[in-house]
Amino acid sequence: MPFTGPTEDRVAIRELLEAYADAVTRCNAEDWAATWAEDGEWSLPDYPEIGTTKGKAAVVAMWIEAMKAYPGIVFQAWPGSIEVDGNRAIVRSYTSEVYDKDGVTKRDRGRYEDICIKISGKWLFSSRSFRNIHRQG
Repeated sequence: MPFTGPTEDRVAIRELLEAYADAVTRCNAEDWAATWAEDGEWSLPDYPEIGTTKGKAAVVAMWIEAMKAYPGIVFQAWPGSIEVDGNRAIVRSYTSEVYDKDGVTKRDRGRYEDICIKISGKWLFSSRSFRNIHRQG
C-alpha cells in the first residue's frame, strides 16, 4: 500500500514536501534548509559531478550554488507514496520544474526516493535521492 501510517503524520510529510517546493520556487535558502535534518544526505546520481552531499550545512551550500543555474524556477512536487513507521517514513515523490536558461524554456521531471524522520514532533528529510525521468527544452 503506497500510503500507510497515521494520517496526521502523512499530512505533515506532505506539508514538508510542499514547503520544500515552495522554498525552491522562492529561492529561499533559509526555508529550504529548514526541511533538512542536521545529518541529512542529498544524492544526485544522474549528476556524477555532484554525487552525494552529507550534512545539512554542506547540502545547503551545494543547493545555494546549484540554484544559480535555475533562474526563475517554478518547482512543484507531490507524493507518490508515504509509508510511516513510527518516527521514520519512506517517501517517493515526483517533481516538475520549469525555468529559462540561455533563452530556452526548460522542463524537467524527476523522482525522489526519501527517508524522513520525526525529530521533536517535526518531520524532516534525512535522505533524498533524485533521479531524472524526463527533460525537455
